[in-house]
Amino acid sequence: MSLLETIISAQGGALVKQLADSNGVDINDALNILGKLVPGLTQQIKQNAAEPKGLDSLMKALESGQHQRYLERETEAFTPEAIADGNAILGHLLGSKDRSRAMAAEVATQVGASDSIIKRMLPQVAAMVMGAMSSQTRSSNGALGDLLGMMGGGQQNQAMGMLASFLDRDNDGSVIDDVMGMAARMLFK
Repeated sequence: MSLLETIISAQGGALVKQLADSNGVDINDALNILGKLVPGLTQQIKQNAAEPKGLDSLMKALESGQHQRYLERETEAFTPEAIADGNAILGHLLGSKDRSRAMAAEVATQVGASDSIIKRMLPQVAAMVMGAMSSQTRSSNGALGDLLGMMGGGQQNQAMGMLASFLDRDNDGSVIDDVMGMAARMLFK
């Protein structure tokens, strides 16, 4: 399951409904925004993880961050603590507020939404992405432990391959069409 699918299916779709409600958008708009933000953030994670220190930092964050709570309780990703965590994640991934604002502006243009809404959603979604990664690595038969062991054993290339499988399940560079169909089936049953 891709990170986007994991987020959309969290709490039986309640997380997406909460994201929409807390930002004053309808569910379709929330899904469309997620469909743009999650792949963009995923790409940044891949770029950062390609560096040995970046991969080490990501693995430590996944091991100790307890990020899965953002998916396990539908309101957790919207708390002030989660927003602060999401902003820290964005700072690490994007490096500056200017890059974060640029990402928000680009997505706003693509989906036809206000960039202020996207700016408000971006740290929430960043926290959810880390939650999805944490959830997947912890539930995939000890994959987090395997990744950490590989890093300690100097097997960064193999660890990157495993990480890439979490970030892009079908290796086509995009999961949006499959995920949107799944989301529609789940949310509009």
